[in-house]
Amino acid sequence: MSKHNYDELKSEVEQINVVALCGSLRKGSTTHAALTIALSGAKEVGAKVELIDLSQYQLIFYGAVADVSEYPADVFKLREKVKHAHGILLGTPEYHGSFSGVLKNALDLMWYDEFENKVVGLIGVSGGRLGAGNALSMLRTVGATLRAWVIPTEVSIARASEAFDENGNLHDSELSARVKAIGRQVTQFAALCKSGKKL
Repeated sequence: MSKHNYDELKSEVEQINVVALCGSLRKGSTTHAALTIALSGAKEVGAKVELIDLSQYQLIFYGAVADVSEYPADVFKLREKVKHAHGILLGTPEYHGSFSGVLKNALDLMWYDEFENKVVGLIGVSGGRLGAGNALSMLRTVGATLRAWVIPTEVSIARASEAFDENGNLHDSELSARVKAIGRQVTQFAALCKSGKKL
């Protein structure tokens, strides 16, 4: 990449907004910790970042009311934050071989306006030794259905309760670097999309 193109991309990155949706309501969750690490990677390359804690939003189950106008205000607040993001991180624990219900419902309340042509990165955590592969596979399908660009790289963190220290840092430095890389890649690909360059 030429210096001109590098400087141009750097300028685009500094205008990128990356949000992370945390699919766990548990206080001190490892999903929250993993997304915090990923967002630090996005921030390192210049993105503006925000971790959206769904426990702080009064949402509603999709289909519970007859008309969208009856949704709580927090549904529209959530939609607006995601709509105005250039890159999106989705983090989830794996429950019963799938991603969490709270994340599923949040995604059900959104559509193409929030996700189409956005760059999405995936992170999953699991209490078991096999990791969160099923949850990530299903989220990849959801991302494609919403016409988002889901980056090929993803991170699955097995035995999550043992993987983090009391400050939310991963014991494994190589794994931590991979999680950070998700945030960086989402930011950089989002900058390419914003600039009009082909991926």
